[in-house]
Amino acid sequence: MIGTLINMITVFIGSCLGILVGGRLPERFRETVMHGLGLLTLIIGIQMALKTSHILILMGSILMGGILGELIRIQQGLDHVGKKLQSRFGKDGSNRFSEGFITASLVFCVGPMTVLGALQDGLTGNYELLAIKSMLDGFASLAFAAIFGVGVIFSIGTILIIQGSISLGASVLDGVLTTPMIDEMTAVGGLMIIGIGFALLDLLHIRIANYLPALLIAPLLLALSTHLHF
Repeated sequence: MIGTLINMITVFIGSCLGILVGGRLPERFRETVMHGLGLLTLIIGIQMALKTSHILILMGSILMGGILGELIRIQQGLDHVGKKLQSRFGKDGSNRFSEGFITASLVFCVGPMTVLGALQDGLTGNYELLAIKSMLDGFASLAFAAIFGVGVIFSIGTILIIQGSISLGASVLDGVLTTPMIDEMTAVGGLMIIGIGFALLDLLHIRIANYLPALLIAPLLLALSTHLHF
């Protein structure tokens, strides 16, 4: 859990600095920064999406995950929570709070470094990989918070829940999650991050959170296809 705690601290510090800087930036600077982040996010998402070795599993996971997410209204629920937190901690009435929370949570918690780093930390106590991730997330949180504001800080709760759970359950997950499964989860996460990139570029706004079940569906579909020799 040490790696997860370091990650939370760096994101908190980066977010606080971003909030301080962001409020002093003219709108045109913030727009330029946001579009730059959007372009970078697209590249990161594409690199992650290309991890897949089974395009049909990727497609099936996204479609099934999206339908399930719409049925249980994940995005609506997170937006509702975001609005409540916004009314208590935010300074304006915009939807930037929930957008920042969701964007930061997905970027910080979807990817191979999250899973592999948390497993390594939980199994061996070696948090080197998570320490590297923490530095990257710290700089990213600074940029995100400059754009979205205080909502980014609350992504530390997501980091605690997801990375912490993986570390605590590492002995079980290590025997269940194979490298191909992690690759397919990464690819699904990559597609979701591409969607975030489109939103940052003001090109297309997708209900990204509704695709979250796809992260769980991907390894299940891979295990099923392997068992059935597809």
